Order: sequence, then structure tokens, then C-alpha cells
Amino acid sequence: MAAPLTMWDGVLEITQMAQAKVGDPLLWALQISSNLSSHGISLPSPELASVLVSYICWDNNVPIMWKFLEKALVLKIVPPFLILALLSDRVIPCRRSKPVAYRLYMELLRRHAFELKGQINGSNHEKVMKSIDGVLHLSEIFGLEANDPGILLVEFLYAVVCQLLDASLDDEGLLELTSDKKSIWPIKPQDMEIDGHEIFDEIRMEHNEKLHNLNTVMAVELIGRFLQDKRTSKILYLARHNLPTHWPRFIERLQILGENSSALRSSKVLTCEDLLRLAANKCTILTQEPKKNLLQKFHAVTGFESPLVTSSAVLCDGGGSISSLWLPLDLALEDAMDGYQVNATSSIEIVTGLVKSLQAMNGTTWHDTFVGLWIAALRLVQRERDPIEGPVPRLDTRMCMLLSIIPLVVAELIEEEERVDINELKNDSSKVPGSRRYDVVSSIQLLGDYHSLLSPPHSVVSLANQAAAKAMLLVSGINVGSAYLDCLSMNEMPVNCSGNMRHLIVEACIARNLLDTSAYFWPGYVNGHINQIPNVPPQMPGWSEFVKGAPLTPIMINAMVSTPASSLAELEKVFDLAAKGSDDEKISAATILCGASLLRGWNIQEHTAQFITRLLSPPVPADYSGDESHLIAIAPVLNVLIVGIAPVDCVQVFSLHGLIPQLACSLLPICEVFGSCVPDVSWKLPVGDEISAHAVFSNAFAVLLKLWRFNHPPLEHGVGDVPTVGSQLTPEYLLLVRNSYLPSSGIVLNDQTKQRLSEVATSSSPHPVFLDSFPKLKCWYRQHQKCIASALSGLVDGTPVYQTVNLLLTMMFRKMNRGSQSVTTITSGSSSSSGPGNDDSSLKPKLPAWEILEAVPFVVDAALTACAHGRLYPRELATGLKNLADFLPACLATIVSYFSAEVSRGGSSPAATLPLPLAAFASLTITYKIDKTSERFLNLAGPALESLAAGCPWPCMPIVASLWTQKAKRWFDFLVFSASRTVFLHSNDAVFQLLKSCFTATLCGASISSNGGVGALLGHGFGSHFFGGISPVAPGILYLRVYQSIRDIEFITEEIISLMMQSVTQVACTGLPKERLGRLKRTKNGLECGQVSLAAAMTRVKLAASLGASLVCLSGGLGLVQLLFKETLPSWFISSHRSELGEEEDGSSLGGMVAMLRGYALAYFAVLCGAFAWGIDNSYSASKRRPKVLRAHMEFLASALDGKISLGCDSATWKSYVSGFVSLMVGCTPPWVLDLEPDVLKRLSNGLRQWNEEELALALLGTGGLDTMGAAAELIIEMQ
Repeated sequence: MAAPLTMWDGVLEITQMAQAKVGDPLLWALQISSNLSSHGISLPSPELASVLVSYICWDNNVPIMWKFLEKALVLKIVPPFLILALLSDRVIPCRRSKPVAYRLYMELLRRHAFELKGQINGSNHEKVMKSIDGVLHLSEIFGLEANDPGILLVEFLYAVVCQLLDASLDDEGLLELTSDKKSIWPIKPQDMEIDGHEIFDEIRMEHNEKLHNLNTVMAVELIGRFLQDKRTSKILYLARHNLPTHWPRFIERLQILGENSSALRSSKVLTCEDLLRLAANKCTILTQEPKKNLLQKFHAVTGFESPLVTSSAVLCDGGGSISSLWLPLDLALEDAMDGYQVNATSSIEIVTGLVKSLQAMNGTTWHDTFVGLWIAALRLVQRERDPIEGPVPRLDTRMCMLLSIIPLVVAELIEEEERVDINELKNDSSKVPGSRRYDVVSSIQLLGDYHSLLSPPHSVVSLANQAAAKAMLLVSGINVGSAYLDCLSMNEMPVNCSGNMRHLIVEACIARNLLDTSAYFWPGYVNGHINQIPNVPPQMPGWSEFVKGAPLTPIMINAMVSTPASSLAELEKVFDLAAKGSDDEKISAATILCGASLLRGWNIQEHTAQFITRLLSPPVPADYSGDESHLIAIAPVLNVLIVGIAPVDCVQVFSLHGLIPQLACSLLPICEVFGSCVPDVSWKLPVGDEISAHAVFSNAFAVLLKLWRFNHPPLEHGVGDVPTVGSQLTPEYLLLVRNSYLPSSGIVLNDQTKQRLSEVATSSSPHPVFLDSFPKLKCWYRQHQKCIASALSGLVDGTPVYQTVNLLLTMMFRKMNRGSQSVTTITSGSSSSSGPGNDDSSLKPKLPAWEILEAVPFVVDAALTACAHGRLYPRELATGLKNLADFLPACLATIVSYFSAEVSRGGSSPAATLPLPLAAFASLTITYKIDKTSERFLNLAGPALESLAAGCPWPCMPIVASLWTQKAKRWFDFLVFSASRTVFLHSNDAVFQLLKSCFTATLCGASISSNGGVGALLGHGFGSHFFGGISPVAPGILYLRVYQSIRDIEFITEEIISLMMQSVTQVACTGLPKERLGRLKRTKNGLECGQVSLAAAMTRVKLAASLGASLVCLSGGLGLVQLLFKETLPSWFISSHRSELGEEEDGSSLGGMVAMLRGYALAYFAVLCGAFAWGIDNSYSASKRRPKVLRAHMEFLASALDGKISLGCDSATWKSYVSGFVSLMVGCTPPWVLDLEPDVLKRLSNGLRQWNEEELALALLGTGGLDTMGAAAELIIEMQ
């Protein structure tokens, strides 16, 4: 230990001698360097830095010593940043008493703080940075481990700027204006400062004060330089991004300084406006350059200033139209209208995530985004103004999407913005409070220009007129109630006040506090004023009288069923009556809730559906003590509710609002309880009819089975280890989703939609519900799965099931026994049965429904076998099945399951030209009347029949359709369409041609100005009002109604990528004249592409990619997207595709352009697929699946960049894909970057740097969080 002391004593001795002689700083520095080298001390020396600063502060605070220190810094004898850290700790607190030292310190900052090269990778750099940490206590203040020099560098520079900032505020008396009124840095002396006689020297004091003021100006200017310098500003961005708890305090102080500093106003190099602008600029150069590159590649080259449609003919927009930006939205909204499927996830969540993804990917303003959203929803309604007849959703579902779901989506987007922490809102001047709310207002105002979209369908004309009349009356100063408007006829209005769809949109938004009645005063919203209240006929008793306390009467009930409630208060009163009223009142209230308020009460529709769901699962009364279930006593009410929600449109309303999981949870106990009752249990209704336990069970069971694809094998459509959306809808999955909304799940529910769903789930039971809670239903469900998956077996003679089978067969074929052979010989082979009795009712088994359903597969098997062997005629078989279904309509489900299994196994004999199971089921369905009573069972049997026919050889479905057409002529269009789409279920080639038609229609062939896009892809939906028969169905509509039944879904992605690449080639060949290709140049910042043709080509490339991404996500959901990233894209890049270019293009300038555009198209396509499936942030429920899949894909990219994987694709394609994907991820989906491993990010960054993509490499590391902050800082230094 003695040697070091002697050495440093020698250093001080040399310094003292040089100081006394006022020697040459260079000679001193060389002497010190030689002395240290002779002792084996490496330079720069952290110990020397500490010795010199301690020597200067404050016994030797003289000019010559500062010159020595400066020379030591220039010759790199001491580490600059350690010197600055030591001086910060010593000088800043004493800046008032030592103004010269403070100024010299800032001069050293100005000279050395911006020289970053060598600071974290030179000699002793780790020791130096740890010394800096020890001096300034950085790890303690920022809470980060001091093991990464790059991180310490970020902390150091940020700390220096913060110290200067706090010192400047303190010097001007502005620190008191900050929220915490103090600094976390040592900016004030610990002890009283005493300078001896200098304190009494007035001249000296005046000089010090002047110097102090100049120092404050210099400190403020230094702060500005740190924020403006290209390198240090990037370092400070890293601090902002990774030290979020400290950054708001920093921004607050900057704003206070910019708004109040007199020193800043005295500066000649920095203005107040400059500093405030720097304070408001959240995205510094670190993200601007990659974003600029991204915009050049995907947005700027399109040449669009504002993504609005300038023509009102947006229903059939052009392929190059901005409306095509929202094509994925049109497809998603149209897909939600498919009556053959329901969704466990709320459409509000789905559409919200989609809108956020498109807004980020397209780079549009929120005003333009809301305009695109409204227009897509209006197109959805206009597409089916006159829907075809059939068991499919009609106009009510589309109006629900426009006037209920979309306003709730808008409300969620506004709430998300206004959910911002109050400190962030206060300290970030770039954040405008409520800006999305203003954008919603301006977007709805703009809708008035789109006249062709605003024409209301015939069935809602009166409602639109009422909305317009309401606005006119209010503008005229006349206030009336909703009951008055219901009775008001347009003929009674003295002024024309015909309304349109915008009037309904405004009313929907006012109801949800998105707008207020000031909208009524928009220019052109109403056609004038009136001076007196129009006379109307006497009002029928309805909602207004009910609210006032009038008792329910039949006339009032009918009025309330046919007219939706106008407010939540009205609805709540009905709900209270349904829950707590008399038996008759409960039934009446339930009938009202299932009326117009459910289908057309768009402003309160989500509450109506929630109230119905809650009534279906009432809690056990506190005073209930019976042995049987409490549900038994309210069977009539439950039956009214179940029958009321059975129509297709009603089920879709529950689906759109995300209530399917809870609806299933409500129906399961009803089925369990009433399926266990014998049929003798019955209840009388007020109208005099009776309902049995079998009826309640069958009605509930029919609705329950609509909520998942019950007649399909459980593993069908599975992709990888994630099933697709359709097959996820099993009872277990639905209960899992329902349980996730419970508080006990631990999932934080931020948005209003999930909170509403949580309230509904909790109201029935605060505990998780599992299928094991319903043993009878679970037993049937397992038998059902077994029946579908394998041949029927297990019937044992003499068992209760065997006896039930015989009883059911006797009942079914009681009038068909021929000769001496009893029908029971179908199963037993003997004639021991007594045969049919005289009383038909005596033949009906008095058994609970679950016991009957257990026997039905064996019954159907026996009947089918008998028919196949000639013991039953096909007509007798159909009649017997109808007898069984009439006895217990729930049997339809098991009949479907058995027939589906038989068809899939292909073991049945044909009947005429149809397989026997299909012929039998088709005959059975035809026996039903097309009326309201049979509707709920036909809605169950119809899709099953189509699926059954689709599984049979062509032309089975057309034959079935022709048979049904004779039964229901008004369903002709629907049946023709159903028959035609089965072609695609038998041939992958046909599916490929359909996909090709989708791309062709969207991009519309050779001409960029052609009429493609949304209109050509989706057309006008169905309808026979165009050409005297069914109109040609657009390819997009056809695909959306086909893909759910495609069994080999995995091949879809490969075909879509192939078509997308063909589209890119076609776009390049037709959109880029060859004489211009030679003038295209690839530059550091992207493409020099001022030509209109390239801009249009890039637009169409994006359009093809967005179409492809939409089709992939709709077809296979999460599973197909997972397969895309893990297998399909890696395989595509490894394979060779040069032959696809053709001889003329391969190797030419056109070939290079095509290869590059392909990479950009694939990048846009891939990121869109991920955004649609996982969301751009972590708010989407599926985002938890993202990290694993994304990590695997990025590992592939990194390994290929490392040279570990050989690629077969064109190098230009690969380069544009990687750079495009990373650009989009950094610029549009930054939360994705945080999902990746730091090592992968660093490898990707290194690969990008090899392509001279330094800014993009830096942006990737800078977005990667704390784990890559050090590497980002190192890259910033290297780029210097």
C-alpha cells in the first residue's frame, strides 16, 4: 500500500512545482504521463482524475490548475467523463460562490461532453464508468445495475443535463414552480459558504453576480445543445424511452424554463420557442429517420396528402382510392355477418384492435381513421339493403354493427386516449387532451358529403325521419318526448325533414356521450325551422306511460315489444319487473326485452342483451330451501327468453356484443336441470298454453348448440398447436373465456366493454364455472364427440339404454309394422315387443331428455340399418325421424352428429342419388314448416344439412337445394348460393381460383385506374333485385361464406402468398413503364421515386398485401398466423423463386424492381397478419400468444443474417423484407420489439448495419428497452 501513496505524492509534488512556476501545461502533462507509465499505471487514469479534482477543489482553485486539467483531458491522461462527473459533484453546488469554476466546468462540458467516441470502449472504460456511477450515485437514483457501460453513459449524460436544468431553475427562482419543488441532485451547498474578505468586497460581489447571470445563460444554452446535438439527443431519447418515471419530471422542468426563464430570453443562440419545441418533441432523430424510411417505402411514395375519398361513389371505389386503405375493415365487418358462426370475442374488441392496427400501419390521422371506419360500416349496410330470404342474418344485424358496435368502438378509442396518466398529460405538451373526441365530431360532419351511402334502407326510413324531425324540433326550440316522435308522421311536418343514415349515427353517438345536441346545428343537418308543434294522433300507451307507473296491459305490451326503449332508465325498469314482479309481469317483461329493444334498440342494445343474459342465470334466492333447482319455478320466464333470442339476428347480436360465453354459461344449467326432468312436469302460460320440461330443454338446447360447431369433429381445422376460430367454440373454451372476465382471474380489465362483460359474468356467479358442474350434459357431450369420431358401439342387451332404444323405436314406427315382424327386431332381432298400443301417448317414454338423448344414436343407427336392408322404406324412415324430433326436438342435434359421422366414414348405401344419411336428413328437414315455431330448429338443422351435403360427393348439395326450393320458393336465392359454394369444399383448385378472383377484383387487372378495390371485391352482396334473378355474387362475399368449411385450411396461406407475388409482378409490369425503370435509384434513405407510376404501384402492392393478410387472418385466425411466421415464411425464403420472374424480367432492371417490391409486400403482409391476430400493443386479448411466435421468426431472420441459414430467394427480396419488417415493427408496433430477446435484437442490428442501415439498426436497439439500451448507446458512439 505504501508504493501507491508515494506515487501519488510524487504526482502532487510535480503538480505543486509546476503550479508555483506557472509552468507550461504541456510539459506538466508529459511529465505526469511519464511518471505514471513508469509505475505501470495505464492511461487514462481514473485515480489521477480523482486526485486532480480533489486538489483543485477548493484549496487550489486557480487558473493554472484548470489549464493543467484541460491539457490532461486533451492528452487523454484522465477520462473526460469521470472528470466531468467529479466536477459536477463539486462545482454545481458551489456555483454561486465559485462562479468562475462553474463557468470553467461548463466550458469543459462544451468541449468534451459531446465527444462520445472511446468513452465506453477505451482503456479502463469499465472502471471509469463504475467510478462515474459511484460519484453521481446513478444506479441508486435510476434503479439500474451498474454493469453495462452503455447504460451508465446514458445515465451520466441525462444526469448532467438534469443537473444543469435544476441549477438553472434554482438560479432564477423557478424551482418552486415544479411539482416537487426540489431537486434530486446536489445543486446546493451542504454547508454555509464563507469566502473570507471577498464577501465584503462590493466590486467583487457585483462582478460575481454578473458572472452568475452569464453562467445561467450559458447553462441554458448548453441544455439546448444537448437536446439539439445529433448524438446526445439520441442518447437522451434512450433515457426518455427507458427511464419513463424520470422523464415527465424532466419535461416539466424544461417547459417551466422555456416559459419563465429570463436567462433564456437573454440568449442569442437559443429562443424560448426553440426550447419549448425541443421539450415537446417526444420522437427525436432516433425514430424520425427509420420512420422516414418507412414512409418512403410504404406511404410517402403513394403521394397521398389526405386519406379521404374525394368521390361520393365510395361503395365501388377505385383500386387506387384511399378507401382501399380500409379494405381489411370492410372484410372483417362483412365476415361478422355470417350467420353460420358466432364469436366468443366481442366485435367491439376485434374492430377496435383492427382500427388501431390500420391507423398505425397506414400512418393516418385519427380523423381520417374515423372517416374510414364510418364509411366501411355504411358500406356494410348498403351492401344488403334488400337481403335475400333464408336462415341468415338480415338487415338488423348490419344496423347493429353500424349503430351499436361502431359507436362503442369509437367510445373505447376515446376512452383509451383519455385514460392517460394525469402527469403525462400535464407534462407532455404534444398530447392534446381529447383530440380523438374532436376527430370523431369532424369525421361525422364530413359524412354529409357521402350521399350515396346515407340513403336509409326501406325498413329504417321512418326511424331516420324521426331522428331528423327530433333535430328540427330542437333547433326550432320545441322539446318533445320520444313517445310523441313515435306517433309523428312526416306528412304532419310543415317542412321536409326526411332523414338519412347520418341522423341515426348522430343519435347513436349522442346516446353514448360522443356528441351532444350541438350537432343538430351543423350546417345542412336540418332543412329549416318550424314555429308550432305539429298535431299528431292520440298516442298509444307505451314506454312513457309505463315509466310513469301505469300497469302493463296487452296494448301497452304490444307497443313496447314493437318499439325499442329510448333510454337505459326505461330498460332498467323492465328488467326490475322481469326479476321481481309477479309471474305474469315477469313473462310480459321478458317478452318486451326480447322485442324491438333487442333488435333495434341500438342506443341501449348492449344493456338489453346483458339484462336478458342475467335473467337466464338468476342467483339462488336467499330464502330458497327446496330440493329441486330454483330454475324450475321460473320455467315460463326462461322459456320466453330462450324463444325470444332464438332467431338468427338475435343470436348475432349477442355474438357482436361478446356475450356468447356468458350466454352459454347461462344455458348450461338450464339444460342440465330441465333435461333431468320427466316430461310430466309442465307449466301453464298466461295465454292458456302449456309447456313441458322437454320443451324448455329443447328450446334451450337448440340455442346452446348454435354457439359452437357441434356437428364437426373436435380436431377439425386445427393448425399447429392452436385451433382456428371456428373450432375453438367448444363448451370448454366458451366457459374458459367467461371465467377470464371474473375478478378472480387476475386479468386487469381496463376498457368499458370488458368491464361490462365482467359485471354480467359476476352477476350469475363470482366463481369459475366448468363443464364438470353439469354431469348430464358432460356425459352427452362426450358421447357426442365419440359418435362423431368413431363408429357406434356399446349398446348392451338388457341395459336401461337398450330398453329406451326399443321404446323410442316403437314410438317412431308405431304405424309402420308390417306383417308379423315387429319394429323392435331392428335392434333385438326378436318379436318379443308387444307392438304399438291403442293410445299413442302411452308409447311416448316418460323419461328425462338426457336419457332419451343417450339412446338416440343407437335408435338412428338401427333405423338407418333397417332402411339400408329394406326393412324400412325411406319415406318411413323420414316419418319415424320426424316423430322422434317432434317428441323431443333436441334429438335433432344427435341425429345430425350421427349422420355427419356416417357420411364422413362413407359407409352408407345410397338412396336414389343421395347417400342414405343425407337423404334421410334432407327428408326430415323438409317436413318442417317455415314458421316462427319451427324457425329455431331449422336454424339448427339448416347449417347442419348444408355441412352434411357438403361432405358428400358432388352434386349432392345442388340436389338437396332443388328439393328444398320446392318447399321454400322464397329461399331460392339462398339455396342456389348454398349449392354453388359447395364446389369449393371439394376442390382446392377451385379455392385457388376463387382466391385469384379476389386478388383480380381488388387490383383489377392491368390498369391502375381501373375500378377495383372494396367495391369489386365485395360488390352488392346478394339480392335478386338487380337482374331478375340472383345477382352475381362478388368473389369476396363468396370466399367469406366458404372458408369456414374448407378442411385443408393450411394450404390457404401458401396460395395467398403465391397470388400476392403474382400480383406484385403484374403491378410492376403494368404500372412501371420500362423507359422509367432505368431512372429509379436506390439511395440511403430509400427510393428516389417521384414518378406517379411507382407511387401507384406501391399503393397496389400495399393493397395486395392487406388483402392477403385479411384473408389469412379470417381463414385461420391465430393458428394460421402462427404457422405463417414459424413455417410458411421461412420455407418461402429458403426456397428458390427465380423462375417466377420469367425470362424477360429475370436479371433486368424490372426483375430487380419486382424482387424489391416482393420483399416490401411480404413485410407489409407479415406485419399486418401479426397486427390483426395479436394487436399492435398488449391490450388485445390474443397478444399473450405473440412473444413465442415472434421470437421464433426473428431468430430465423437473425440466423440468416448471421450466415447460418442459406436462402434461395432473391437477395433484393430478402433485404427489402428484413428492412421493411423491422421498419414497420419499430415504427408501427414498438411493443413487439420488447417481446424479443436482446441477443436477437443485437444480431439483427449488426446485420442491418452490414447493409448500411445504421439508423434502422439504431432504432431497433433503441426500442428494445433496457436490455438493449447499452448496445444502442454504443452504436450511437460508433456512428459518430
